[in-house]
Amino acid sequence: MSLSATRKTFTLNTFRYCTCATALHPSPDLHHLLQLSITHRSLPLAQQSHARVLTYGLHQNPFIATKLISAYAQFNHPTNSKLVFDSIHPKNVYLWNSMISAYVRTRLHNEAFSLFIEMLCSASPDEFTFSTMAKVSGEAGNLATGKWVHGKCVRAGFVSDMIVVNSVMSMYCKCGEFGECRKVFDEMPDRNVGSWNVLIGGFGSGGECEFGDGVLEMVKGMMRSGLRPDGFTVSSLLAMCGGKGVGGLGYGREMHCYVVKYRLELSLGSDVHLGCCLVDMYCRSGRVDLGRRVFEGMKCRNVYAWTAMVNGYVQSGGSDEGLVLFRKMQVKDGIEPNRVSLVSILPGCISHAGLTGGKQIHGFAIRKEMNHDVSLCNALIDMYCKCGSLDFARRVFEDDSFCKDAISWSSMISGYGLHGRGEEAIVLYNKMVRLGIKPDMITIVGVLSACSRSGLVNEGLSVYSSATTDYGIKPRVEMCACVVDLLGRSGELNQALNFIKTMPVEASPSVWGALVTASVLHGNRDMQDLAYKFLIQLEPENPSNYISASNFFASSRRWDIVAETRTMMKDRGLRKTPGCSWISITGKTHSFFVADKVHPCCDSIYEMLDFLILVIKGAPNFHDLVEYSA
Repeated sequence: MSLSATRKTFTLNTFRYCTCATALHPSPDLHHLLQLSITHRSLPLAQQSHARVLTYGLHQNPFIATKLISAYAQFNHPTNSKLVFDSIHPKNVYLWNSMISAYVRTRLHNEAFSLFIEMLCSASPDEFTFSTMAKVSGEAGNLATGKWVHGKCVRAGFVSDMIVVNSVMSMYCKCGEFGECRKVFDEMPDRNVGSWNVLIGGFGSGGECEFGDGVLEMVKGMMRSGLRPDGFTVSSLLAMCGGKGVGGLGYGREMHCYVVKYRLELSLGSDVHLGCCLVDMYCRSGRVDLGRRVFEGMKCRNVYAWTAMVNGYVQSGGSDEGLVLFRKMQVKDGIEPNRVSLVSILPGCISHAGLTGGKQIHGFAIRKEMNHDVSLCNALIDMYCKCGSLDFARRVFEDDSFCKDAISWSSMISGYGLHGRGEEAIVLYNKMVRLGIKPDMITIVGVLSACSRSGLVNEGLSVYSSATTDYGIKPRVEMCACVVDLLGRSGELNQALNFIKTMPVEASPSVWGALVTASVLHGNRDMQDLAYKFLIQLEPENPSNYISASNFFASSRRWDIVAETRTMMKDRGLRKTPGCSWISITGKTHSFFVADKVHPCCDSIYEMLDFLILVIKGAPNFHDLVEYSA
């Protein structure tokens, strides 16, 4: 029997039973029936219960009405919830709270605010109302409204209520006002673990992403107050560990030991949440093997755990293993990917699975009706552009079934730039601006890259000037590198060097690398020499710079500098990682490294390469070579 048929049978049998029961005790049994409809996600059962409520004349019962409002909100029917709410007279605070929560659940934030204002005229909000409205303000990112709600809390005397104050703190963090959050925290007469969790989590999300002295002081203060960090505290701390920051892998391992010692995964009822955080931390630290060990040791692996591990492989360059794990998730555990899973695996398709794999994921998203999600559509646009299918990317972009954001426009503009279609990138950028969508730094970088590849110098400089003056975008090193590349490719090397000298930010390796590329392109050895010196000075541990500089000096027959460069590289123990390329043939990906002889067909491959080299060099008798190759 199918799942839908099973639910139908359950609904029918349950309703038959409760119909008999409500004849004797209608009110309690109807409440139980409504709770069953919520638990088993059965809209027909909720509607049948509603009809029975009207039959027994219980539509003015506030207790049942509250349950009806919650039930309809559960099924994403806020209009029906509002009809039930409007039919009740008079309304108590619980009815108002239920209707506000219904709007919040369905993400109708403006309606929730309007209802709260209406409530202030006829009822007194309680602590649940204020905490809910603070949450709504944070989710909407509306700082002004959040401050207004905070003021109402103070005037209503809920400033000492721990739940309300925690919600206000969370609101300030989500609105990017960590200072205000800290101020509210310092004024609290009493604090619980949740208060400290909001503060620590807000510190991590406010740009302070490293596990340094600041967060250590918070943790110490929490423990001095007699409170022990719980699973949610550790998950916030793990987000600041790993990577290349101050904390690095060391703090992350200490957190892992703390989890094991105090068995925090059991305190959350499952090891999935902390397991995902640990997997993510290890993968960001470049230790995917340790992340995999945590993943394999998890007692329960749901879609979030699989997605965390797949994403870890893809982000660390192990796209092949990520794709294998993505398939195993569906075949072995029978877990269906969600939207985040698809967004995580798409970059792996760009590097290995290719256009065919990306199209399969796109088809899966359409079948499961997930193709209206903006983040997934943005990832599809990026995938199609990087796989060379600009037409498919444009088709996704022009689909009106999803609401395009700045990332959507930036992805499409960057795609045009990647394919050297600068004029179309400029047209799309101008259209974006006319629609009132404010460009960000990523958008500007995409347009400048497109102009650079297409030789549109004046247009690129105009975009850069407009970004800094009209939109107040502070020039960052990525933008400046694009301008240097734009000027350098057009042959304006002196102008590019002057721009570097007057840049508002310090020149990075990407800036000098752009100048190196332009110098090689136009054969300016003096500029190339200067750029290489700065590159080696800025990146003394990058072997590619030494190799490129050594080859440049060798071409100039400056053997003494070649020897010096090679010696510096040897003294630092640097070795260049061999380049790798790949190609997909009939669904199978073949990878090749420099001087690779591992491939089973390497003899035939090198024979064909030798033949192609002769053809490129202009062999005297091309037809003889073709016959020889055959």
